[in-house]
Amino acid sequence: MSNLNTTDERDLGKAGEQLSTAPREESASSVPAMGVIGWTRWFWRQLTSMRVALILLFLLSLGAIPGSLIPQNSVDELKVQTFKDAHTTVSPVYEKLQFFDVYSSVWFSAIYILLFVSLIGCIVPRTGQFVGQLRGRPPGAPRKLTRLPAYTTWRTEAEPEQVREAALSLLRKRRFRSHEAGDAVAAEKGYLREAGNLLFHIALIVMLVAFACGQLFKSEGGKLIVEGDGFSNTLTQYDNFKSGSLFDNDDLTPFSFDLDDFKGTYERNGPQRGTPRTYEAHVTYSEGADGKPKKKVVEVNKPLVVDGTKVYLNAHGYAPVISVKDGDGKEVYRNAVPLLPQDNNVTSTGAIKVMDGYRDADGKKTQLGFQAFFVPTFAGEGSGTMFSQFPALDYPVLALNGYYGSLGVDSGLPQNVYQLDPSKMTEFKDSNGDQLKQRLRPGETMKLPDGAGSVTFEGVEEWASFQISRQPASGWALTGAVAAIAGLAGSLFIQRRRVWVRAVRGADGVTVVEMAGLGRSESAKLPEELADLTGALHTVAPTAPDPEPEPPSEEPAEGAEK
Repeated sequence: MSNLNTTDERDLGKAGEQLSTAPREESASSVPAMGVIGWTRWFWRQLTSMRVALILLFLLSLGAIPGSLIPQNSVDELKVQTFKDAHTTVSPVYEKLQFFDVYSSVWFSAIYILLFVSLIGCIVPRTGQFVGQLRGRPPGAPRKLTRLPAYTTWRTEAEPEQVREAALSLLRKRRFRSHEAGDAVAAEKGYLREAGNLLFHIALIVMLVAFACGQLFKSEGGKLIVEGDGFSNTLTQYDNFKSGSLFDNDDLTPFSFDLDDFKGTYERNGPQRGTPRTYEAHVTYSEGADGKPKKKVVEVNKPLVVDGTKVYLNAHGYAPVISVKDGDGKEVYRNAVPLLPQDNNVTSTGAIKVMDGYRDADGKKTQLGFQAFFVPTFAGEGSGTMFSQFPALDYPVLALNGYYGSLGVDSGLPQNVYQLDPSKMTEFKDSNGDQLKQRLRPGETMKLPDGAGSVTFEGVEEWASFQISRQPASGWALTGAVAAIAGLAGSLFIQRRRVWVRAVRGADGVTVVEMAGLGRSESAKLPEELADLTGALHTVAPTAPDPEPEPPSEEPAEGAEK
């Protein structure tokens, strides 16, 4: 099978037209002359061409790369600041290029909007054209079917009307849209290819709209909760919170939940020792202000879902329970203090801050601060370094060193609750004049010097970190993605093709049958399908026997001997 040349295509007339709804691409020579209307029309045709749409889609994918590799302000401002501190040379350049806010940058938004306009401008005329094709009929047969890529012919004793009627019935049975046009039957099949093509582009628009709505109306925040504590979905309850530019605080879903228990188990042996096997947060939640309490187990990738808001389990750690007494033996502080894990074995660090209620040996009000280092499984007294050997609570040890003075919390400046600023504080000293520090097991107490009180390691609670997010239109985005895959599969694997069957009476009175096929693209399946149709039609209109040769003349040739 060979491609048709330009002359052949002109000879085919309407037979090869409208096999696709793709708009014709204009060449550079078709650029209009000077004039606002002409240039505007030319620019619009270029913008709505499939070539430009693909270029914009590629640029959008290319523009998303910095958003994946470089920390984003919309995700974690702390990581962005850490990146800037570590890369002082390129950070100013990234700042000017808006690489820390890729998805809300001017250039990314421009590509996004242009792609949206391009797709709409491409789809609307193609949809109208495709609907017109569905309402119309396949074009009549070309004058010379022999010029089509797939062609066959034979002679039959059946009447032409009988052949055309059989061909019409056969093609309709094979789900071809067919009709009789003059001395031939015209049929067409494979409209799902164009339908899939349009579905793919419409699905892209749905996805773009869904992603835009998700960014504009989304809300996302984090909350660290110790066992026994709870959370209510209000802004003041979040540890951190981010939302889209069109988000309204009234859009927060009213619900609350308590962390009843966290259960984690780990692999004890083998190369995967320490790998989590069970990671479950057992919660009790209620919907609305007066909702009935319900139980739920939240696992990784198995969130709690309440009216479109999803609560994901993000992380887990330990919170040593600390009690502090002043010089008079009065307990002034008791709390479970969450510490941040530093490795896979949950070696954790943090700060303990006693801000109110403490008085020193002289009765003077002051503040205490302790740097804490915790390991859930220590190698044992007198052996091993102060790092965890296993993530479970097999042998918990807490190391403390303390300060007294001003924590700096009264300055009005925000502080990191997990870090201690000792710049305005004084270290506690032991009897040798060295920094006071001690390792504690649960139940053990560290005495502060000069009758300043004591610190007791009471026990260990567990905490879980949750991400509470609401992403509007996520269902539409998923639907669009599935529809785009289905449409793309249809446009790639379905071939749109036309078949013609011509039956006319020859000069000798015997019917001549011609069958030909034309596809949108060259494919070996078209000749195979035509051969199958030919075989089916041949059973109704079999090949006529060859005419008997005329007997030779008995008269001698001129000049021959008599």
